[in-house]
Amino acid sequence: MSKGFFAIAIACLVIVGFSAAVSPQHQPAVDQTAQANQQKARALLNQMIQTLGGQAYLNLQNGEFEGRVGSFYRERSEGSTVYYRFWQWPDKERVELTNKRDIIQLTLGDEMYEITFRGTRILDPKKEDNLRIYLARRQYALEVVLRQWINAPGTALFDEGLSLTENHSVERVTIINSNNDAVTLSIDTDTHLPVKKSFVIRDPQGYRDEIGEVYDNWKMIQGVNTPYNTLVSRNGDLQRQYFLSSVKYNVPMQDSLFQPKNTYMPTKK
Repeated sequence: MSKGFFAIAIACLVIVGFSAAVSPQHQPAVDQTAQANQQKARALLNQMIQTLGGQAYLNLQNGEFEGRVGSFYRERSEGSTVYYRFWQWPDKERVELTNKRDIIQLTLGDEMYEITFRGTRILDPKKEDNLRIYLARRQYALEVVLRQWINAPGTALFDEGLSLTENHSVERVTIINSNNDAVTLSIDTDTHLPVKKSFVIRDPQGYRDEIGEVYDNWKMIQGVNTPYNTLVSRNGDLQRQYFLSSVKYNVPMQDSLFQPKNTYMPTKK
């Protein structure tokens, strides 16, 4: 999390810890400063949501995506493959890999399945680190933060001011929900689109992982601004790279797409 956020957090602690010693004439000025900071943060987020598509973005029900995904280990490419993704709000997702679309990963809430020619097996994210990170990323997904977090009771917003991210001049805004989960968004000062999202998760042993997602090559699809390139990093190391070639929103989807005992065949109509 950035130095700006910690500066704001420390200031808040000082205000709480010494509020009794602050004279009444100074207390309102401090409260007004904190309120103005939160109002600016919300204004920046509202402006970004409008640029993303406004109500068209907030009311998305599903999406169908095609492209390629590449994986990396210690900054070295491990190759790429064809990638098909079906997403349904709020927590259903199906990913099909290879040209034959014969390796399928199905995620329903916190449950994950793998479907291959051998059949269907349930996956245990606690035993596979990549799956644990994958599930955590879904909880911090941009649409979840913007559609659920920012309007939920107990959520705090902080404007951290101007900065430079990925060679973009950005305004940084941190959102902390009632569970003390935090996300920092770097918003382009010219386009008002998100340049980067970063957050920290901890594994069961308490180890800290900083996840970053960088968005680029935005295109307007059905009234919704969509990043066609996404880079995912973990503790500063590149992990995944997504390149989309086709996007469709609010399309009819078969129920069988999201059923573990699957009868859906992508080659059949």
